[in-house]
Amino acid sequence: MACESALPAIMDEQALMGLNPNADACYRQRALAYFEQLKQSQDGWEVCAEALAKGIYSDDHVKFFCFQVLEHQIKYRHGSLTGAQQQLIRETLMKWLQLQLMSAQSEKPFIKNKAAQVFALTFIMEYLTVWPKFFFDLLSLVGLSPHGLDIYLRTLMAIDAEVVDRDILHTPEETRRNTLIKDSMRESCIPALVESWYQILQTYQQSNSELTCQCLEVVGAYVSWIDLNLIANDRFVNLLLSHMSVEELREEACDCLFEIVNKGMDPVDKTKLVESLSQVLQSAGFFNVEQEEDVDFLAKFSRLVNGMGQALVLSWTKLSKSGDVKVAAETLQALEAKVPLMLQLLIHEDDDISANIVGFCYDYLHILKQLPLLTDQQKNNVEAVMLAVMKKLTYDDEYNFENEGEDEAMFVEYRKQLKMLLDRLAQVSPELLLESVRRVFTSTMQNWQTARFMEVEVAIRLFYMMGEALPASHGAHFTGDATKASTLQDMMRTLISSGVSEYQHTSVTLEFFETVVRYDKFFIVEPQHIPNVLMAFLDHRGLRHSSPKVRSRVAYLFSRFIKTLHKHMNAYIEDILSRIQDLLELAPPENGFPALLSNDDQLFMFETAGVLIVNGECPADRKQALMRSLLTPLMEAFRLLLAKLTQETDEERQTALADCLSHAVGFASRTSKAFSNKQTVKLCGCSEVYLDCLQTFLPALSCPVQRGTLRSAVRSFLHRMIICLEEEVLPFIPAASEHMLKDCEPKDLQEFIPLINQITAKFKNQVSPFLQQVFMPLVLAIFEVLSRPAEDNDQTAALEKQMLRRSYFSFIQTIASSGMNEVMANQGAENIERVLFTIIQGAVDFPDPVAQKTCFIILSKLVELWGGKDGLVGFPDFIYKHIVPACFLAPLKPTFDLSDAQTVLTLSECTLTLKMIHLKRGLEFVQFLQQEYLPSLQVSPEITQELCQVLQQPDTKVLKNYMKAFFQRAKL
Repeated sequence: MACESALPAIMDEQALMGLNPNADACYRQRALAYFEQLKQSQDGWEVCAEALAKGIYSDDHVKFFCFQVLEHQIKYRHGSLTGAQQQLIRETLMKWLQLQLMSAQSEKPFIKNKAAQVFALTFIMEYLTVWPKFFFDLLSLVGLSPHGLDIYLRTLMAIDAEVVDRDILHTPEETRRNTLIKDSMRESCIPALVESWYQILQTYQQSNSELTCQCLEVVGAYVSWIDLNLIANDRFVNLLLSHMSVEELREEACDCLFEIVNKGMDPVDKTKLVESLSQVLQSAGFFNVEQEEDVDFLAKFSRLVNGMGQALVLSWTKLSKSGDVKVAAETLQALEAKVPLMLQLLIHEDDDISANIVGFCYDYLHILKQLPLLTDQQKNNVEAVMLAVMKKLTYDDEYNFENEGEDEAMFVEYRKQLKMLLDRLAQVSPELLLESVRRVFTSTMQNWQTARFMEVEVAIRLFYMMGEALPASHGAHFTGDATKASTLQDMMRTLISSGVSEYQHTSVTLEFFETVVRYDKFFIVEPQHIPNVLMAFLDHRGLRHSSPKVRSRVAYLFSRFIKTLHKHMNAYIEDILSRIQDLLELAPPENGFPALLSNDDQLFMFETAGVLIVNGECPADRKQALMRSLLTPLMEAFRLLLAKLTQETDEERQTALADCLSHAVGFASRTSKAFSNKQTVKLCGCSEVYLDCLQTFLPALSCPVQRGTLRSAVRSFLHRMIICLEEEVLPFIPAASEHMLKDCEPKDLQEFIPLINQITAKFKNQVSPFLQQVFMPLVLAIFEVLSRPAEDNDQTAALEKQMLRRSYFSFIQTIASSGMNEVMANQGAENIERVLFTIIQGAVDFPDPVAQKTCFIILSKLVELWGGKDGLVGFPDFIYKHIVPACFLAPLKPTFDLSDAQTVLTLSECTLTLKMIHLKRGLEFVQFLQQEYLPSLQVSPEITQELCQVLQQPDTKVLKNYMKAFFQRAKL
């Protein structure tokens, strides 16, 4: 240790040069090494303390560095410092503070903040023990010096961040310590602190706005946990109100008042506080918001009014629940008196000001919803909120639809808040809302040719929003309530017949199609309107629109429209298919022209085409011909592109070709979504077409390049065909599997296993010979990939292996649960043993509760299959040597966290495995536990006896609870 403390009393000047951000790398490296050296040294930090106390260095980076070294000592080594060293830190801080008082120049903010952090950390470590006079020492030193007060206020904010801030997670020990600190401060120094704040505010309100604002921030931060009477009194509040009239202070004063109003307290006291504040603000003219031009201040003021309003709502709720009718009525009256101001702020042209009052507005409507009858004034208020929401939903001229940025994103969020208000309005007065929307909608639709786009868009938008605001089961708006149904029907007729779909603005076009699809059940009631809307979807208004954004959204909406109304499409099927034919073409990779639709959009078009063909009323041979004409171009293109890919040497072109091939398979796959099962495919005569597709696509599996992309596409297609063609797919599976198991990556295998699981679960014994054949090749391919070395810190590789391990266990689980024990039993003793050991390993060694749970499910199933008298030869021996120990060793691992829900599920399966062993082996198992296994774990005879008794009871729930308690005790 002696050599560690032998650091020179002066600092390494060359290392300090490396602190400058522009320094050479070698100097920076040396600075880092020096920092580590000073941190680790017993007393090397003292040179930093001396440098700060004497103001030796003028370089800001060096000063910051010295504070960092000091911070490290206090944070991590305070307990090991001697009393003298702790005293040195206190003296250093006070001497440094004294230097600030004498200096004409203030330090840079980043140094002051770091200093405040160090002061705060020292306070936390020492206030309750050796430095109870921390604040008095600070205040007596700084007096009213602005430089000193700056540090004092920053320190208070740093203490708030460490001790009070609820957003920071603390350990239980830190929480207890923080509570003690706050209790001690309340008893000893809070009144003095409050007095110091008052003095600062009064002294500097005219001459130093920065310091005053800092002090207001401190008051706002501390008011939540100190005695409110110290702040909420005439002297203090009048001072705060005087700040509301000073331009530089008013925003911070508003925030401070908001925190006062926000403090938790008795509902009667809260109402009195809000009312007294409200009267003072009103008499000072702050409620005349239309005369105020400073939007930043109004946004803060709106937040304050929102806080006052929500505080009154909370008081009313508590008083109503407690049955205090008289005071509740007075609170409601006080609340209603704020509504005109709330409405003024809600309707304000600045969205930030409006958004800040939405919470109060929402809560007010919630109160109205609970009242049995509304007064005329309350009805007027509801209508006023409604009109305000309608007005504020409107886009402004600045909104950039082509290149949406931050402002646009904020407006979209604000619109969501307004939608919440609209939904709440619908709960308070659905008839009034529907009538208001109908009025606005009808008058706008009559004049849409001359109206501005934002007026037309918001009129349709409001109609659209009614679909969610007004309750209806599964979108059935056109049945049930006759008034509502006929109003919405009238509006739909107007929307379709007005010609507004021709409006030349993307926002209106999109809103038109969104609304048509939102109310698609209207066309079941009035199918005569279908042709008009179909034309809009198919022409320049929809799928041929000049905007890619509109085309993309319409492709999706069109597929939804057709899915809902396929029964009404019979007369239009072939016309629609011919009109969208060019949108169903595979875009070749070498084509320089951008396609009308993206590949993702085309997926919806292929699905739509499939739905139209399958649900038509034409005979099966016609359906087959239509489906063939839809899929043949894809197959032809696929063959050509695959031939090109095998010849291509340029990697970029290979990728483009592989992507194109993948799209072709994806499109064919998507057409099959129209079928629910094999029966529907057969009825439509389409089995043959899909088998042709399968034969066309499977050769891609043997392509030597771009394996990942091609395998993924073909695998997805096979998944669909297992559903659509069922056993007709089986002849293709062995060859496909063989190709997919060659040269595997973890991801390939991970995606292949669900396919095998699907086949196993669906066909069971039908595929037993195939599974017996593929079982070991698949298992060995998994083992090979899992055994590949990877870098220790390669998290992606580790995650891939974890996911593959899970997939492997799920495969074994599927085999075991499908009643095909012969698949594993016929693999030969050596292979069976190898697989069994991987399951034991998965249950015990890998801290992954998802995989562990699966492993115990497998073990339980195997015990059920092979653990009885006529089971697999040698398996009972395996149960006692490996499965029983696994059931105890896994939960005893330090990584087995019994407070984690997923781990508790694992323990539950582990317990069921023990239960299954008892079921199959009976008394023999109980004796093994009593006489051999549990004694080997040093379990006492009493506990052993107890466990064995619980194990023999029929109730598994009792056993599960017992085992959880057993392992919790064992881990203490």
